[in-house]
Amino acid sequence: MARARILPVFVPHLGCPNECVFCDQKRISGSPLPASRADVTSALENARGSGQSGLELAFYGGSFTAVRRQLQRELLEAARPYLADGTVGAIRMSTRPDAVDADVLAFLKSYGVGTVELGAQSMDEGVLAASGRGHTAADTVRAAGLVKAAGLKLILQMMTGLPGSDGAKDVESARRIAALGPDGVRIYPTVIVKNTPLEDMWRAGTYQEHTVAQAVAVCADILPIFEAADIPVIRLGLNPTAELSAGGAVAGAYHPALGELVYSEVLRRRAVELLRTVPAGSRVTLGVAPERLSAMIGQHRVNVIALREEFSLADLTVKAIANAGGDIVPVDVGP
Repeated sequence: MARARILPVFVPHLGCPNECVFCDQKRISGSPLPASRADVTSALENARGSGQSGLELAFYGGSFTAVRRQLQRELLEAARPYLADGTVGAIRMSTRPDAVDADVLAFLKSYGVGTVELGAQSMDEGVLAASGRGHTAADTVRAAGLVKAAGLKLILQMMTGLPGSDGAKDVESARRIAALGPDGVRIYPTVIVKNTPLEDMWRAGTYQEHTVAQAVAVCADILPIFEAADIPVIRLGLNPTAELSAGGAVAGAYHPALGELVYSEVLRRRAVELLRTVPAGSRVTLGVAPERLSAMIGQHRVNVIALREEFSLADLTVKAIANAGGDIVPVDVGP
């Protein structure tokens, strides 16, 4: 079944009681002003006028449930007529783990919210403190349990490369997040955004950049954890925006195709395991699902070239096969 098209409405910084060192939601979202009831109505009128239906209205960018209740009500009430006529099929919103309780969730359900995204970011207390998150890992565990108990879908967001973190801590955070049983996760390797405290820390030498290469390596360690738990990874890396690409992202793991790079590394590692017992000089054909073909080949054929050289193969071919699933399968090995 095809996923519903998401109609995003951004509420950057609204309701957030903390200034995380990495955060400038206006640049990250590409939306400099918070949404109003009129903005929600306008977006949905445009969607209805163009004949769209079954959209998932998503309030992103801020801590929705920490916004004053009256504004929450105004934004959600704006969507009610469009829920009634089918233009909107579902509503989701993102918030902080410490801005969720049973009363909040009951309020959201009364307005048709079906999915809550929690910004866990890390499950390491030292990393959370160093990043200025203002909540604990225990807050995430508690909030995740409440969301699931309320019968809402749960999405958890995590970050890699935060201040005080390393690959081992990021992997452990992923394990602890997977143990909470979310319906999906988003993984955001740290990007140094202009005019944030993190940029000051980086320029002062108190924070070391989390590079694209480092992010790819650790995310390739993390991805199989969620795959093994049958938890979809619905986003890898920040969504590129014109402002970030024009200099808003001054350093860090910002790449328009970061997800493709991560899947490429995961598949390369799986291919390495398959090729360990293949005699040098062989001609090998590997099969991969059609949607993963380009990732397996790699940008500029980097995976094919590297694997051919590493195992001294006479030739290495990668082809799309329908029954490969998420793995690589050997199709032919010959002299």
